[in-house]
Amino acid sequence: MKIHGLQKLTLLDYPGKVACTVFTGGCNFRCPFCHNATLVLRPAEAENIEQDEFFSFLKKRRGVLDGVCVTGGEPLLQEGMPDFLARIKEEGFSVKLDTNGSFPEKLKALAEAGLIDYVAMDIKNSKGRYAETIGCPNYDLSKVEESVRFLLSGTVPYEFRTTVTREFHDRESLLDAAKWISGCKRYFLQCFTDSGDLLANSVTGYTRTEMEALADAVRTVIPSAELRGI
Repeated sequence: MKIHGLQKLTLLDYPGKVACTVFTGGCNFRCPFCHNATLVLRPAEAENIEQDEFFSFLKKRRGVLDGVCVTGGEPLLQEGMPDFLARIKEEGFSVKLDTNGSFPEKLKALAEAGLIDYVAMDIKNSKGRYAETIGCPNYDLSKVEESVRFLLSGTVPYEFRTTVTREFHDRESLLDAAKWISGCKRYFLQCFTDSGDLLANSVTGYTRTEMEALADAVRTVIPSAELRGI
């Protein structure tokens, strides 16, 4: 388990909790709009934080922080993740896991072991445009579909989220994505913003007005859908 970054305080990443965010390196997707290109493509160039250093920090934040967000990259690529999360839980903190949903067996095992308290899974796009959107031609979507079914079962609290870009998303594709996860408890459309560390430089976002119109369309399928990042 390698830690390649630490945000010591966030009020946004873990709904309803004060948390810190741990960043892991590497990903099996190549989404052009990914805002952590260095972590995905060149994790060795990113900051390296020893686990002992992280847990020393965590101990000092008892009474200040409620939880830890584990993100990436794709965290479920990491060896030793169950032990890492177990140690966080032993310190008395809740765990939120961000994932692209491509490792359903690992996701289920962590949830069933009580090692994650909240999951945020990316729904990259409609099924028909998934491979294009994740930069992986001919991608077999069955694993992602399995993760969607698992989260919809309600075993662990969750949210689905889609980062919306002008080049890869439109009203039709977002409606198709919403139909796929219809019945979900929480769905967020996230406005794309350029972090300066993207996998591709030709990706743009919609305006606030356009995002609101897209959200209104999605709400015809998922009434509770919300906008994030506007």
